[in-house]
Amino acid sequence: MLPRLVPCVCLGVLGLLCWVWVSFASLADEQLPIGAWEAVDHAAFQPQSALSEMEFASISSYRGPGNNDHRSNKELPILLWWSGGLFPHFPGDTERIDCARSSCLVTSNRKVQLYKRTASIIFYGTDFRAYEAPLPRLQHQTWALFHEESPMNNYFLSHGPGIRLFNYTATFRRESDYPLTLQWLPSLDYLLQREGLAPVLYMQSHCDVPSNRDRYVQELMKYIQVDSYGKCLNNKPLAEQLEDTSTATGEEPNFMNFVARYKFHLALENGICPDYMTEKLWRPLHQGCVPIYRGSAMVADWMPNKHTVILIDDFPSPKELADFIKYLDENDEEYAKYLQFKNPKNIINTKLLGALETREWGVNDMSKPNYLNGFECYVCDQENARLALEKNHKKSQKKGEPPAPKMANNSHMGCPLPQPGYGDVQNLPEDDGWLQIWPQDYWQSLDQAEGLESLIRHNESDPSLLWKHIQNIAVSRARGHH
Repeated sequence: MLPRLVPCVCLGVLGLLCWVWVSFASLADEQLPIGAWEAVDHAAFQPQSALSEMEFASISSYRGPGNNDHRSNKELPILLWWSGGLFPHFPGDTERIDCARSSCLVTSNRKVQLYKRTASIIFYGTDFRAYEAPLPRLQHQTWALFHEESPMNNYFLSHGPGIRLFNYTATFRRESDYPLTLQWLPSLDYLLQREGLAPVLYMQSHCDVPSNRDRYVQELMKYIQVDSYGKCLNNKPLAEQLEDTSTATGEEPNFMNFVARYKFHLALENGICPDYMTEKLWRPLHQGCVPIYRGSAMVADWMPNKHTVILIDDFPSPKELADFIKYLDENDEEYAKYLQFKNPKNIINTKLLGALETREWGVNDMSKPNYLNGFECYVCDQENARLALEKNHKKSQKKGEPPAPKMANNSHMGCPLPQPGYGDVQNLPEDDGWLQIWPQDYWQSLDQAEGLESLIRHNESDPSLLWKHIQNIAVSRARGHH
């Protein structure tokens, strides 16, 4: 996409720079005292995920059918993208967006953090760190969370004190304000393509993850032949020409054709959480492999029909799962039932069909905004509505507080404590590597969530005081006061 944009950039860069200068000149009169914003940690939140490498086109030319907002830039509320590497516009760091019902000015320039007109700060969950949070948190500002990644990227968000800091959410959970549950499923047609043959495939190069998937697969391999490529449990070399594509999130044709030869694909997510489903699930379905799946406990809610995936947790032991796989492998008629969804008439899940039809964002669909731009517009419309309510409240001179802003809760993320992939946690040796990392990470993230909540409650402006607040909470808890 980038090469096609270069001529446009060359032609329009002067105008863009002027526009940006005018936009921020219009903000200068609202600035808090000089030096106030300089206390902000400008090095905070360096993007670490695959999304940080993507380019996003602007949607500035789009105006929603219900948008009659003709205010000047100087009158619009500002949305600040705190994770600047994920700013969903190109080029520049500031832009006007005209959404479904209203308009906003959006920016990645942190100089506006303490402006009166900066109504909301948008964070990328993978990069959110309690000890780098933008403090003080101003009463007139809301916080918005975009987090489509694995729960392992930031367990801070799976605890009540952490997720409650945010007013708007876009996560893989269906309960979030702007759900991204089917982010890895481009369309219904994607499911209807391809078919393949062969035994069981496991391909994984990301080892030692919270779901502890390798421990289960290792046990399963005692009872059935598994071709395991990649760095984890490797027992078979990958052709040299496929090495560079085996861990890619893209769909290189030679690699896709290689995987499609297998009848079954071990598809275990790196983290376990309701509605967290990635390409590990959808790609085998696209290729005509039957996924042997562990991940979202609610995965059946989104499958084309009841005969689509084999759920690991439906089997009491790896041996019983292995026996079932052997049965399907030897009985073509039974195996074929798992591929019947390739005929559109056998896709009978109305929840799946409805979600794909009604979602307002698209995956590789130029007719719709991507989910970053979509969530940005959701926040813009919500903030304009909130500010209008507050303005009407002041005009009416009613007593009491204005309407409270939305607040996220555990259903918007709320991922459980990691468990071993096989066996009971009590039976693991104390020096087990997984045991020393992920359960501790989960509980330490709760300490950080409670510490940041305390910082905000005490109106602190220095995020480095987080550790002091965590210590105070620990002392209070030990004394039975917390």
